[in-house]
Amino acid sequence: MKGLLVALTLSFTALTISVSAKEYQTQLLVIGGGASGTTAAVQASRMGVKTLVIEETEWLGGMLTSAGVAAIDGNHQMPSGLWGEFRQKLYDYYGGPVAVETGWVSNTLFEPSVGNKKLKELATNPNLTIWYKTEWRNVTRNGNKWTVEAYVKGKRSVITADLIIDATELGDVMGFLKIPSRIGMDSRHDTGESFAPEKANDIIQDLTYVVVLKDFGKNANKTIAKPAGYDPKEFDCCCDVTDPSADASQKRSIDCNVMITYGKLPNNKYMINWPKCGNDIYMNIIELSKTDREKALKEAKLHSLRFIYHLQTKLGFKNLGIATDEFPTKDNLPMIAYHREARRLDGKVTLTVNDVAAPYQQKTSLYRTGIAIGDYPIDHHHLKNPAAPEIDFINIKVPSYNIPLGALVPKNADGIIVAEKSVSVTNIVAGASRLQPVVLTIGQAAGALAAVSIKNNQQPADVNIREVQSALLESKAYLMPFIDVKPEDKNFVAMQKIGATGILKGTGIAYKWANQTWYYPEQPINEFALVEGFKAFYPVIEDLTPSGKMVDAAFAAKLLSSVAKKEITISAISKIINESIAKQEVNGETVLSRRALSVLIDQILNPFAKEIDFNGSVKNK
Repeated sequence: MKGLLVALTLSFTALTISVSAKEYQTQLLVIGGGASGTTAAVQASRMGVKTLVIEETEWLGGMLTSAGVAAIDGNHQMPSGLWGEFRQKLYDYYGGPVAVETGWVSNTLFEPSVGNKKLKELATNPNLTIWYKTEWRNVTRNGNKWTVEAYVKGKRSVITADLIIDATELGDVMGFLKIPSRIGMDSRHDTGESFAPEKANDIIQDLTYVVVLKDFGKNANKTIAKPAGYDPKEFDCCCDVTDPSADASQKRSIDCNVMITYGKLPNNKYMINWPKCGNDIYMNIIELSKTDREKALKEAKLHSLRFIYHLQTKLGFKNLGIATDEFPTKDNLPMIAYHREARRLDGKVTLTVNDVAAPYQQKTSLYRTGIAIGDYPIDHHHLKNPAAPEIDFINIKVPSYNIPLGALVPKNADGIIVAEKSVSVTNIVAGASRLQPVVLTIGQAAGALAAVSIKNNQQPADVNIREVQSALLESKAYLMPFIDVKPEDKNFVAMQKIGATGILKGTGIAYKWANQTWYYPEQPINEFALVEGFKAFYPVIEDLTPSGKMVDAAFAAKLLSSVAKKEITISAISKIINESIAKQEVNGETVLSRRALSVLIDQILNPFAKEIDFNGSVKNK
């Protein structure tokens, strides 16, 4: 025990020295310890890369924790990678899935302080160092190295890194470096999106300064002092809980008790993050200085306090007071605001709503390069800005989707990867890609991309996309948003790989507030559809005339033999199915499921090994 204490003391001393040192060298520097910064750092460090995170607050998690948005929107049926690990930690802490289904906006709600603790547990790794209360002020590129000037609790340090991930809330590093990016709404003429406005503008989504309230008992009076500028008329419609995605003829639903439980958290706490006549506010602070941002955000805080006062006085929730045991701040409010929108990178590719709505019908095959997934609708907040074009975003119907790797890579800048809400998507798509589980998985992908780049001594733009995707699959992360193929499925990797080739495609459905893509692993496929899927990867097979008949083992043997240029027998097919799926008798007339075909194609042909470019095109067919 004495030896262990000495070792721990030495370890702590070494960490203290490294943090206070004037110079520090690392392979990967992650700027921002928010949702994506945390998962990026965890993934890269697990892959053996020496990683440093610098974070301006004393917490990890950003919008999940420091901003108080502790209600996960979407991906409930797709626990991809580190998002799944984080959720499991919450389940273990609170006592299972039911214990965190406390509010109706989400299946997973938690106290922000608990979320921070669980993310810090996730980030425990010998290759990972985190500096809290650290501000970066200058970033320069010297040859193939980055030099970053940072102030750790006020003390100056100089960090040298091989690669940087911009995981800031607003894309500030790429802004500082003048890497091309976009702010606001795109023109339909630039993106090809019929839903986009005629002309581009700089209008972004409303932001929110979240407040966490606590129930102090029915007889308690926790009413705050009347905030300056309070006008009850501003909050007149706050109890309107009508579903915005419902038919316009639906009767309006007004219920204050339902509204307040929107973001109910465990332990009788309430996340106040309400758009309709609530505490959303419009301000675009992206390009303001730090001082001007802080000044503007004081108004956002004040606006939220006005709403809290309204809840307590006009609506009768005086027993709900500002929680004093959540945030390490003097005013007990979150450390940062919830920014729904940031700078958006001009990347190697840009994901449009057309790609999301019909991924298999585009000129490019971006879905093949997928590295993060989401199922939440296109959800924009523009109620507080009368100048915003009237676009019915929530009723732009799309299935679940994935984010292409090229959206994280600048078009013409080396040595940097962009994550968080700043990836290369259109303004419309940003209404879905901004949500917490998507950003968590984007961060994990950024970490995997960084690790592959560093280990292979390559620029992010030059990596083998399939190598990055393979690293994610090893971490039980999804490439394709297949709702019916879970990570615990023994054939998960094979079906994800074949799905990511497009040889077997998913079926996308716009469904309520949790869109879907189905792989239907136990269903068969007809011969014609299967051969059509093969054409993108292999030459057309001239001696094979497919019909509409369901694929059986005899047809599969003939097809696989033709492509592999060697005989694949029914006996060989039977052996693979019995070893990799389940014991069963297989003969020539046995109709094969999509699961069986996925496994057979993966093991015999391995089309996933064929390199693709950022557009998803196969290199060297």
